Amino acid sequence: MKENLSRGFFVCIEGLDKSGKTTQSLLLVESLRRGGFDAVYTTEPSSGEIGKFIRRHVLCRKQRIAVAVEALLFAADRADHIEREIKPLLKEGKIVVSDRYVYSSLAYQGAANLDIEWITNINKLALTPDLAIYLDVPVEVVFQRCKSQKSVMEYPNIQKRVQEVYLNLVREGKMIPIDGKRSIEEVAKDIKTLVLKRLKS
Repeated sequence: MKENLSRGFFVCIEGLDKSGKTTQSLLLVESLRRGGFDAVYTTEPSSGEIGKFIRRHVLCRKQRIAVAVEALLFAADRADHIEREIKPLLKEGKIVVSDRYVYSSLAYQGAANLDIEWITNINKLALTPDLAIYLDVPVEVVFQRCKSQKSVMEYPNIQKRVQEVYLNLVREGKMIPIDGKRSIEEVAKDIKTLVLKRLKS
Protein backbone atom coordinates (compact mmCIF):
# COMPACT_ATOMS: atom_id res chain seq x y z
CA MET A 1 0.00 0.00 0.00
CA LYS A 2 1.19 3.50 -0.78
CA GLU A 3 1.78 6.13 1.86
CA ASN A 4 -1.14 8.43 2.60
CA LEU A 5 0.07 11.98 1.87
CA SER A 6 -3.32 13.66 2.25
CA ARG A 7 -4.22 16.57 4.53
CA GLY A 8 -7.08 14.64 6.08
CA PHE A 9 -7.06 11.63 8.38
CA PHE A 10 -7.97 8.12 7.27
CA VAL A 11 -9.06 5.43 9.72
CA CYS A 12 -10.53 2.01 8.98
CA ILE A 13 -12.32 -0.32 11.37
CA GLU A 14 -12.06 -4.06 10.69
CA GLY A 15 -13.21 -7.31 12.22
CA LEU A 16 -15.20 -10.48 11.77
CA ASP A 17 -18.78 -10.37 10.55
CA LYS A 18 -21.07 -9.18 13.37
CA SER A 19 -18.09 -7.92 15.39
CA GLY A 20 -19.59 -4.44 15.60
CA LYS A 21 -17.61 -2.70 12.85
CA THR A 22 -20.54 -0.80 11.36
CA THR A 23 -21.94 0.24 14.72
CA GLN A 24 -18.55 1.49 15.92
CA SER A 25 -17.73 3.23 12.64
CA LEU A 26 -21.00 5.16 12.73
CA LEU A 27 -20.62 5.98 16.44
CA LEU A 28 -17.08 7.25 15.83
CA VAL A 29 -18.23 9.56 13.04
CA GLU A 30 -21.11 10.85 15.16
CA SER A 31 -18.85 11.42 18.18
CA LEU A 32 -16.18 13.20 16.14
CA ARG A 33 -18.79 15.47 14.57
CA ARG A 34 -20.08 16.40 18.02
CA GLY A 35 -16.50 17.30 18.88
CA GLY A 36 -16.28 19.69 15.96
CA PHE A 37 -14.44 17.44 13.52
CA ASP A 38 -15.51 17.04 9.89
CA ALA A 39 -15.89 13.26 9.81
CA VAL A 40 -17.40 11.11 7.06
CA TYR A 41 -18.52 7.46 7.08
CA THR A 42 -17.85 5.15 4.16
CA THR A 43 -17.83 1.40 3.66
CA GLU A 44 -16.58 -1.51 1.55
CA PRO A 45 -17.99 -2.92 -0.61
CA SER A 46 -18.50 0.69 -1.66
CA SER A 47 -21.59 2.46 -2.96
CA GLY A 48 -20.12 2.45 -6.47
CA GLU A 49 -21.17 0.19 -9.32
CA ILE A 50 -18.55 -2.47 -8.59
CA GLY A 51 -19.46 -2.44 -4.91
CA LYS A 52 -23.15 -2.85 -5.76
CA PHE A 53 -22.27 -5.77 -8.05
CA ILE A 54 -20.35 -7.46 -5.21
CA ARG A 55 -23.27 -7.09 -2.81
CA ARG A 56 -25.79 -8.46 -5.31
CA HIS A 57 -23.82 -11.19 -7.06
CA VAL A 58 -20.93 -12.22 -4.81
CA LEU A 59 -21.89 -11.94 -1.13
CA CYS A 60 -25.45 -13.24 -1.57
CA ARG A 61 -24.51 -16.47 -3.34
CA LYS A 62 -24.92 -19.83 -1.63
CA GLN A 63 -21.44 -20.84 -2.80
CA ARG A 64 -18.36 -18.65 -3.12
CA ILE A 65 -17.04 -17.77 -6.55
CA ALA A 66 -13.37 -18.49 -7.33
CA VAL A 67 -11.37 -16.79 -4.58
CA ALA A 68 -8.97 -15.08 -7.01
CA VAL A 69 -11.94 -13.57 -8.87
CA GLU A 70 -13.40 -12.50 -5.53
CA ALA A 71 -10.13 -10.79 -4.58
CA LEU A 72 -9.88 -9.02 -7.95
CA LEU A 73 -13.44 -7.71 -7.66
CA PHE A 74 -12.79 -6.33 -4.18
CA ALA A 75 -9.51 -4.78 -5.36
CA ALA A 76 -11.30 -3.14 -8.30
CA ASP A 77 -14.02 -1.80 -6.01
CA ARG A 78 -11.35 -0.50 -3.62
CA ALA A 79 -9.51 1.34 -6.40
CA ASP A 80 -12.80 2.93 -7.45
CA HIS A 81 -13.68 3.73 -3.83
CA ILE A 82 -10.33 5.44 -3.24
CA GLU A 83 -10.38 7.56 -6.40
CA ARG A 84 -14.08 8.42 -6.33
CA GLU A 85 -14.60 9.00 -2.63
CA ILE A 86 -11.68 8.62 -0.20
CA LYS A 87 -9.03 10.77 -1.92
CA PRO A 88 -11.35 13.73 -2.61
CA LEU A 89 -12.56 13.71 1.01
CA LEU A 90 -9.01 13.55 2.37
CA LYS A 91 -7.91 16.39 0.11
CA GLU A 92 -10.68 18.47 1.68
CA GLY A 93 -9.12 17.75 5.08
CA LYS A 94 -11.91 15.48 6.32
CA ILE A 95 -11.62 12.52 8.67
CA VAL A 96 -12.66 9.46 6.67
CA VAL A 97 -13.87 6.43 8.64
CA SER A 98 -14.10 3.30 6.51
CA ASP A 99 -16.13 0.30 7.62
CA ARG A 100 -13.75 -2.35 6.16
CA TYR A 101 -10.79 -1.74 3.87
CA VAL A 102 -7.86 -3.63 2.33
CA TYR A 103 -7.28 -5.72 5.47
CA SER A 104 -10.60 -7.47 4.80
CA SER A 105 -9.21 -8.76 1.51
CA LEU A 106 -6.03 -9.97 3.20
CA ALA A 107 -8.10 -11.70 5.89
CA TYR A 108 -11.01 -13.16 3.94
CA GLN A 109 -9.29 -14.17 0.72
CA GLY A 110 -6.05 -14.98 2.56
CA ALA A 111 -8.02 -17.30 4.83
CA ALA A 112 -9.18 -19.12 1.69
CA ASN A 113 -5.53 -19.96 0.93
CA LEU A 114 -4.97 -17.20 -1.62
CA ASP A 115 -1.39 -15.95 -1.51
CA ILE A 116 -1.16 -12.91 0.80
CA GLU A 117 1.63 -11.35 -1.27
CA TRP A 118 -0.51 -11.59 -4.42
CA ILE A 119 -3.46 -9.97 -2.63
CA THR A 120 -1.11 -7.21 -1.44
CA ASN A 121 0.20 -6.67 -4.97
CA ILE A 122 -3.23 -6.23 -6.55
CA ASN A 123 -3.98 -3.68 -3.84
CA LYS A 124 -0.62 -1.89 -3.94
CA LEU A 125 -2.17 1.40 -5.09
CA ALA A 126 -4.37 1.52 -1.98
CA LEU A 127 -3.69 4.35 0.45
CA THR A 128 -2.14 3.39 3.77
CA PRO A 129 -4.58 4.36 6.55
CA ASP A 130 -3.40 6.65 9.32
CA LEU A 131 -4.98 4.16 11.69
CA ALA A 132 -6.26 0.61 11.18
CA ILE A 133 -8.34 -0.81 14.04
CA TYR A 134 -9.20 -4.48 14.56
CA LEU A 135 -12.23 -5.22 16.73
CA ASP A 136 -11.13 -8.35 18.54
CA VAL A 137 -14.21 -10.50 19.19
CA PRO A 138 -14.07 -14.32 19.60
CA VAL A 139 -15.74 -16.34 16.86
CA GLU A 140 -18.09 -17.88 19.43
CA VAL A 141 -19.33 -14.42 20.44
CA VAL A 142 -20.01 -13.22 16.90
CA PHE A 143 -22.04 -16.33 16.18
CA GLN A 144 -24.15 -15.73 19.25
CA ARG A 145 -25.00 -12.41 17.60
CA CYS A 146 -25.91 -14.00 14.26
CA LYS A 147 -29.64 -14.56 13.81
CA SER A 148 -29.35 -15.82 10.25
CA GLN A 149 -26.77 -16.43 7.55
CA LYS A 150 -26.56 -13.40 5.28
CA SER A 151 -23.23 -13.84 3.55
CA VAL A 152 -21.18 -16.63 2.01
CA MET A 153 -18.46 -15.58 4.48
CA GLU A 154 -20.54 -16.07 7.65
CA TYR A 155 -19.63 -19.63 8.59
CA PRO A 156 -17.63 -20.65 11.70
CA ASN A 157 -14.84 -22.44 9.82
CA ILE A 158 -14.32 -19.42 7.55
CA GLN A 159 -14.47 -16.90 10.39
CA LYS A 160 -11.89 -18.81 12.46
CA ARG A 161 -9.39 -18.74 9.60
CA VAL A 162 -10.18 -15.07 8.97
CA GLN A 163 -9.52 -14.31 12.63
CA GLU A 164 -6.10 -15.96 12.40
CA VAL A 165 -5.08 -13.68 9.53
CA TYR A 166 -6.31 -10.57 11.34
CA LEU A 167 -4.36 -11.52 14.46
CA ASN A 168 -1.23 -11.99 12.34
CA LEU A 169 -1.71 -8.46 11.00
CA VAL A 170 -1.98 -7.23 14.60
CA ARG A 171 1.21 -9.06 15.55
CA GLU A 172 2.97 -7.50 12.56
CA GLY A 173 2.00 -4.06 13.84
CA LYS A 174 -0.24 -3.26 10.88
CA MET A 175 -3.41 -3.03 12.98
CA ILE A 176 -4.29 -1.90 16.50
CA PRO A 177 -6.55 -4.31 18.44
CA ILE A 178 -9.52 -3.14 20.49
CA ASP A 179 -11.33 -5.57 22.81
CA GLY A 180 -14.76 -5.83 21.18
CA LYS A 181 -16.34 -8.18 23.74
CA ARG A 182 -17.33 -5.32 26.05
CA SER A 183 -20.32 -3.02 25.90
CA ILE A 184 -20.86 -0.85 22.83
CA GLU A 185 -20.19 2.26 24.93
CA GLU A 186 -16.88 0.98 26.32
CA VAL A 187 -15.60 -0.03 22.90
CA ALA A 188 -16.67 3.29 21.37
CA LYS A 189 -14.88 5.23 24.12
CA ASP A 190 -11.61 3.34 23.53
CA ILE A 191 -11.80 3.84 19.76
CA LYS A 192 -12.45 7.56 20.12
CA THR A 193 -9.56 7.92 22.60
CA LEU A 194 -7.21 6.13 20.20
CA VAL A 195 -8.31 8.25 17.22
CA LEU A 196 -7.98 11.54 19.12
CA LYS A 197 -4.50 10.53 20.31
CA ARG A 198 -3.40 9.85 16.72
CA LEU A 199 -4.96 13.09 15.51
CA LYS A 200 -2.97 15.07 18.08
CA SER A 201 0.27 13.31 17.14
